[in-house]
Amino acid sequence: MFDIKRYWQDKLLHKKVWQLAWPMILSNITIPLLGLVDTAVLGHLDNAKYMGAVALGSIIIGVVIWACNFLRMGTTGYTSQALGRDDRPEIHAILWRSIFMAQVIALFLLLFQDYYAKAAFYFMEGTDDVKSLARVYFDIRIWGLPAAIANFAIVGWFLGLHNTRIPLVLLVVTNSLNMVLDIIFVIGFGWDVRGAALASLISEYTSILIGMLFVIREFKKYPGHSKLESVFDTRIMIDMFVTNRDIFIRTMALEAVFFYMAVAGAKMGTAILAANAVLLNFLFLIANGLDGLAQAVEALVGKAIGAKDKYQFNASIIVAGGWSFIMSIGYLLVFLLAGDWIIYLLTDIPEVRTTANEYLIWLVFLPINGVWSYLLDGVFIGATRAKDMRDSMLLATIAGFVPAWLMLQSFENHGLWLAFHLFMIIRALVLGWVFYRLHRRNQFIE
Repeated sequence: MFDIKRYWQDKLLHKKVWQLAWPMILSNITIPLLGLVDTAVLGHLDNAKYMGAVALGSIIIGVVIWACNFLRMGTTGYTSQALGRDDRPEIHAILWRSIFMAQVIALFLLLFQDYYAKAAFYFMEGTDDVKSLARVYFDIRIWGLPAAIANFAIVGWFLGLHNTRIPLVLLVVTNSLNMVLDIIFVIGFGWDVRGAALASLISEYTSILIGMLFVIREFKKYPGHSKLESVFDTRIMIDMFVTNRDIFIRTMALEAVFFYMAVAGAKMGTAILAANAVLLNFLFLIANGLDGLAQAVEALVGKAIGAKDKYQFNASIIVAGGWSFIMSIGYLLVFLLAGDWIIYLLTDIPEVRTTANEYLIWLVFLPINGVWSYLLDGVFIGATRAKDMRDSMLLATIAGFVPAWLMLQSFENHGLWLAFHLFMIIRALVLGWVFYRLHRRNQFIE
């Protein structure tokens, strides 16, 4: 099935994998910085309610923005396949379709923003002062959705074209501008939460403007003309909608698992809730690295499928998979040897430190169990087989995490983390089995 030694000796492909992966790893690391900048600046004001309001508002607006990340994945898969076919008019058309879909989604969310805000604030904890200020923050930031969601389309398009430096530039520019404007608006002008919201809003629209300048430059590398009827081809639009819908469902199922872990942890007490929040930062560290390699796989696999190049398809998976496994071992060793030190960096509350150390062992071995899910996600996104991703995630959630937790509740937080491990293992096994069947039947590249 795979000539592993032959593929692994392909030095050119090793170079290509890392050329794609490193900018995406750095980009992933910068993503949480946008909220951290707001928090750091507001943390220096004379009242904690401002920081609390921005934290609350960022969560509520962040859920909406993060949920739209499916557009990035779908755009990458379709673009990389068009690149493999050297279908230049379609490369142009995919971007316009994705941006059009982004604006439709943004318009829908803007029309129903008040209903969403009322529901979200109803379920969120906080004093009346904090909630009132958080609503001010939300009411400003919500108008950045057209730019924020369109940015997913642009980032996915560049990744599909094997250009990962532009997404990194866009994120660095966005966060740098946001930091400068935060200081000017919040500390200089004294606009508190309004200043923080305006800084983020301006940064998002600046990012989309710069992104479009890079798009115009990229069009020159892939000259071609997309007719309006091809951009809005009904069959292709429906196909893209179905793909994005399935990725969205898959993402919501994953989010439901994380949400339930927070809920279950909260029921076990404040110390467990706080300790689990600290330990989840270890998971984010894993995701930042392995996601970068998975995104490289998306681009390489998609191009190989478009070009009907079985060698590149197989070799891309082996090389990226090998490096993903090596990175997972590196994470394991870091967490094993320095996990307690990382916990001490994240919190100075003795009770939380002690509790987090008690459950650290579950995070030590999570990279080994989780690496295969990240890798296979990249393969299936590049192949635009979103239905398989959706079904495997739903099966892992409904037939894996839920029954495992029901059976392991007597073990309390140890049982919760074991259920999460089983969820990750089942998810990888199901995707692995589907991959094996499709590959054996030559259904990835026919």
